[in-house]
Amino acid sequence: MLKIRKQRRTRLIGAAVAVTVAVLAVVVSRLAPALPQVERASLWIDTVQSGDMLREVNATGTLVPRESRWLAAATSAQIERILVWPGTQVEPDTVLMQLSNPEVEDSLRNAQAQVAAAEADVAAKQAELTSQLLDTRSALSKASSDYASAKVKADADTKAVQAKVIPRVQYEQGQIALTQLQALEQIEKQRVDAFAATMKAQMDAVRAKLQQQRSNLQLRQRQAEALNVKAGIHGVLQEVAVQEGAQVASGANLARVARPEVLIARLQVPEVQAKDVAIGMQVGVDTHNGLIDGKVERIDPAVRNGSVQVDVALSGSMPAGVRPDLSVDGRIRIARLDKVLSVGRPALARPESDIGLFRFDPSSGTATRVPVRVGAASVDRIQIMHGLKPGDQVILSDSSQWDKYNAIRVR
Repeated sequence: MLKIRKQRRTRLIGAAVAVTVAVLAVVVSRLAPALPQVERASLWIDTVQSGDMLREVNATGTLVPRESRWLAAATSAQIERILVWPGTQVEPDTVLMQLSNPEVEDSLRNAQAQVAAAEADVAAKQAELTSQLLDTRSALSKASSDYASAKVKADADTKAVQAKVIPRVQYEQGQIALTQLQALEQIEKQRVDAFAATMKAQMDAVRAKLQQQRSNLQLRQRQAEALNVKAGIHGVLQEVAVQEGAQVASGANLARVARPEVLIARLQVPEVQAKDVAIGMQVGVDTHNGLIDGKVERIDPAVRNGSVQVDVALSGSMPAGVRPDLSVDGRIRIARLDKVLSVGRPALARPESDIGLFRFDPSSGTATRVPVRVGAASVDRIQIMHGLKPGDQVILSDSSQWDKYNAIRVR
């Protein structure tokens, strides 16, 4: 009887313990937060890979002609007539539009008259100075003749005075006259030399004034010729910035001509990534109708609106439909990382940082948060330093909504 009572007591205790455990399990399940359920179709899941990874910088931009020019108004003028419209093939001497400015025409006529007057001044001055030069040379000739005659007489007087034919006084007077005539001849020679130098200086002065007037005439002629706006290069008229009848100021842009057969890609690289870009780096340019290879050939030293302008020289054949101002996307290849772990770039991930990623286990259907150290980043991939191994599947979608969970259930 005692044995039966002990068995009943044991069964009762066991039942009580089982009930208590069940109650505690229910309480714990109610107190613990349930794992969030997420549809797999709404997640971006990628697999960690081992191998080479390209570091790339993505940038948007446009195709621009390598050679283009804006044609500007040489003077203020009125647009009389536009002869050529955008899209037309043009040659260097093709007249694109005609302008008018009465002041330019008047200035041209005045410049022509001033040049004619300056040329007449040069001719008159040349004649005047030539006449004066002849006068000084005539005076020198007379002085030389007088000196020669006096010398002949002095020589004769020397012999005569020795023979006592003439008085000594007469001989001395002849010597004095000879000396004076010799000095006069030297003075006339100096006068001719000095006048020749003065003549050159005076002619240089009037010729300089003539050259000044000719330069002014050339300027006025260029201004008059500029009223017929010419393309200047072989290419295509890209843009006409004015309308007929409009009044434009000096220096205002009128039209743009470019050579569309030679294009470059002008990319706008974010300033935080521009520090990694260097001359000569390979670039893939996507025209949305094909890919073009290129190389970085110029990096703007200034930052404008948060980006740095990078010019890319294109090589190879151009896809159909390529034209100036076409929007393109460029991928600049910074470096190749050999034998590294990498995965698709998670949302909001920054290079060289510690982040938390959900590692997905397909067998259990759950994803557990793990700490991950990431290294260099590219456009769509990022290097894994530690925290993951090859073959791991991780959720790359924005996981900020699950910050309070260390695990989620994927359906």
